[in-house]
Formats: sequence, structure tokens, C-alpha cells
Amino acid sequence: MAQAPGERPWGKLLIAAILVALIAAFVGVVILDSRQGVSAGPPDGTEELEVGQAGQHTEQNVDYEQNPPAGGDHNPVWQNCGVYEEPIRNETAVHSLEHGAVWITYRPDLPEQQVNRLQDLAQGEPYALLSPMEGLPSSVVASAWGEQLQVDEASDERLEQFVSAFQQGPQTPEPGAACSGGVGEPV
Repeated sequence: MAQAPGERPWGKLLIAAILVALIAAFVGVVILDSRQGVSAGPPDGTEELEVGQAGQHTEQNVDYEQNPPAGGDHNPVWQNCGVYEEPIRNETAVHSLEHGAVWITYRPDLPEQQVNRLQDLAQGEPYALLSPMEGLPSSVVASAWGEQLQVDEASDERLEQFVSAFQQGPQTPEPGAACSGGVGEPV
């Protein structure tokens, strides 16, 4: 094919190179995204719990099967997500779990350095609760609706993976529902 006057052969090559670069970038993003999806799954040690149906409201205290609870009947008002230095009410926290929050509880005698690490983990998360709780089965317990992970150290990498997997995760009965405008004043 004859070259038209004034047409430069590198123009077609440049367009072809741009198309190849765009396709390569798209493939790279797809591969990276699929790898992140694998790592965001439930961490080893996560226990799936039977917690009953969502949406059952009560203003009464509830006797939960788990400590901390990971679902079930709950208060009509949810707990505002955030960091708390004092224990919070189970029934309001469970309502937040229904909305897709992850609730990280820790024993009150947990060393300050570990509490600070948990605060750093929860602070920037829009659907996370952090509070101390008496009588836990391990030093730190992370709970989502029907899911729970017990660990001995705040530095356990599985905590971040749990938050990533279950905050607004597939187990959430009411995804996208509010985690603010309820009760409690986080620090």
C-alpha cells in the first residue's frame, strides 16, 4: 500500500503500541485483583457459627450462646462504629454486625501496646467496632455476623485478614446499612 503524502509510518506504530500497553495494563489489573480476592478470604481458624435469622429486634437483654456474640436477636438501635475504651452493650453491637461491622473485642488486661495495635487496625475502618470485654475465650476475638476468630496476640496477621474478608462481607444480612447515627460515642 502506498504511503499518502504527509503520512508518517510511525503514527500507526504509535497507535498499535498504545493499544498493546492498554491491554497489558488491563490484564495486570485483573490478575492483581484476582490475587487480592484470594488473600481476602477467611483466615485459618475462622469459625462459622449458627446465629439465627437477622432482623429480630428486642429491647431486652439477650443470653447469647457465644462470648462475644456473633449474631442473633439484638437491640433496635445499633452501636456507632469506632473505638471504645469501655465495654459496649452486646445487643447494640450485634445490630452493627447485622449491618456488616466487624467487632474486635479484647481482654481488659491486654497490654497497652497490643491495645494500641488494635486501635490502629480499627480506627480507619468504617465498619469496625473495638472494645474491651470480660470473660473472653482468648486475648482477642474478632466477630462478624455468624463468623468468629480467636487469637492470642493483637499482632496476629489473621485479624487484618478477618476484617478484610468480613467487613461488609457476603455474610452481612443488611449490607450498606448505617454504622453511625446509633448509640455510643467512640473515642
